[in-house]
Amino acid sequence: MLTLKINGEARQFPAPLTVAGLIEALGYTGKRIAVERNGEIVPKSQHGHAALASGDQLEIVVAVGGG
Repeated sequence: MLTLKINGEARQFPAPLTVAGLIEALGYTGKRIAVERNGEIVPKSQHGHAALASGDQLEIVVAVGGG
């Protein structure tokens, strides 16, 4: 199991897990989001390759449309 801190909240997920897998598990697939892992932005092109490790701290921001 991985213990990740997501937007300040500790959560557990089965290992291994990539950023793309986390996005899917959280129900953000297809949404415009930005992911920061341990203070570094993870480019969308790297989501499928960026492996997560226990203790990683993530900030996930969902873009909201509108005026």
